[in-house]
Amino acid sequence: MIKSMTGYGSATGERGGAEIRVEMRSVNNRYFDFNLKIPRAYMSIEEPLKQRVQKRISRGKIDVFVTLDLTGANTDAVQVNLNLARAYMDAIRNVSDELGVRDDISALDIVRLPDVLKVEREDADSEELIAAIGETLDAALEMFDASRGREGERLGADIAARLDEIERLTALAEERSPVTAAEYGRKLQLRIEETLQNHSVDDQRILTEVAIFADKVAINEETVRLRSHIAELRRMLALPEPIGRKLDFLVQELNREANTIGSKGNDAEMSRTVVDLKAEIEKIREQAQNIE
Repeated sequence: MIKSMTGYGSATGERGGAEIRVEMRSVNNRYFDFNLKIPRAYMSIEEPLKQRVQKRISRGKIDVFVTLDLTGANTDAVQVNLNLARAYMDAIRNVSDELGVRDDISALDIVRLPDVLKVEREDADSEELIAAIGETLDAALEMFDASRGREGERLGADIAARLDEIERLTALAEERSPVTAAEYGRKLQLRIEETLQNHSVDDQRILTEVAIFADKVAINEETVRLRSHIAELRRMLALPEPIGRKLDFLVQELNREANTIGSKGNDAEMSRTVVDLKAEIEKIREQAQNIE
């Protein structure tokens, strides 16, 4: 099954009151390029997450965004530093006695003093949260892979249609090739007759020249290879594994054969056929850049 290198997927998860959201998107790239955006405290799990993704994706530039909302997973505890509070009280009474001012401080005044109260936050269990991030990533991967598959189906259908057109144009070139040789023979005979005027023309010599020309412009080998490449491309479109790199190579081979046919063809009709042929091959090449 053909898959595009372009895709999008997202998923949400929850563990112990912590909310998790994973988004991933990708664009074309010759190699596997993984980029992760995650809170700094969880950067240590980048490699395991990368391995999860790489099991499903062979190439492309993949961006993964992990956001965490730990509000519901936190339990806050207030600790009182009684030793510090007593020290504050002793200092205040000392000031009151020394300066002869009234000591009217309250408990609320004491707890407002620096470091008397301390809020301790207990985060959600890290191992459980890390496991939940991985599960959420897997869910996002399912959506992501499905979107790549749908786009891949469209790319495959387009390539298959263009292969049909390339096959049609190949048949046209095959039909035109012997006609080109025959026309060359007629033109050659006319030129010789005009040059020699009243002198006799050696028909055998003309036939020899036409045979030599026909051999030079023969495209049988090129069209046989074209048809072979077309058949291989059709076979590849049905394969379950990534075919992007192989597809790119075969498109180069198609283009090579088309160029050779173009160099052998020396009339306007053959040239138009080759131009159309190369245009279809180029469109397949462009589509191949999007395929994993």
